[in-house]
Amino acid sequence: MEKVKKHAPSPLYSGNECVPTRTEPEPVKEIRDVTVGHPMAMMSTAPDAGQLIAILLKLVNPKKTIEIGVFTGYSLLYTALNIPDEAKVNREAYEIGLPVIQKARVDHKIEFIESEGLAALDQLLENIENEGKFDCAYVDADKANYWNYHEKLMKLLKVGGVCVYDNTLRAGTVAMAEEEAPKLLKAERKTTFEFNKSLAADPRVQLSHVPLGDGISISICRRIY
Repeated sequence: MEKVKKHAPSPLYSGNECVPTRTEPEPVKEIRDVTVGHPMAMMSTAPDAGQLIAILLKLVNPKKTIEIGVFTGYSLLYTALNIPDEAKVNREAYEIGLPVIQKARVDHKIEFIESEGLAALDQLLENIENEGKFDCAYVDADKANYWNYHEKLMKLLKVGGVCVYDNTLRAGTVAMAEEEAPKLLKAERKTTFEFNKSLAADPRVQLSHVPLGDGISISICRRIY
């Protein structure tokens, strides 16, 4: 049996040492490496979540995507590498990973919007022609606004479009009693728990919660009407 090479542990993700290098494209590994030195490196999308998103993008074959909460651009680069050359990514902000994205020659697919996430979505919705025109969305931003993002994205996504929300287990705290949750995560535990309940009750979407890594999860929604 072929022995699979593994990455050394990284501050980005507690399970990084379990990710085979052959499943992570070289430019994506490079942007993860340049992110390690950032004091908030743990905010980056987990490698196995990125790999699942890449598969979803190949299945959906989107022409127009939107990403909210990009940080250094790890998940954004995954998106840009896995959509058609003529496709476009609308997104919120990025700086650290931009040189790697340019090196990978996919920066032409990205339309840069420097703004708060909700304001950027409102700006898109001002043009009625944007309604129902996006194929895919990815959200990894402030958890308190996840439902607000969801409501606006339901207008921007086409029927059959897919939206992915990161960190919907919030390090496993949504399964804990409130008194057991770490103090720093208590507020986000509550908002994430309520978001999951609302998402499960939303008749507009077909939903799957996918647990990944160590208490990390993504929620995959497909708009059905």
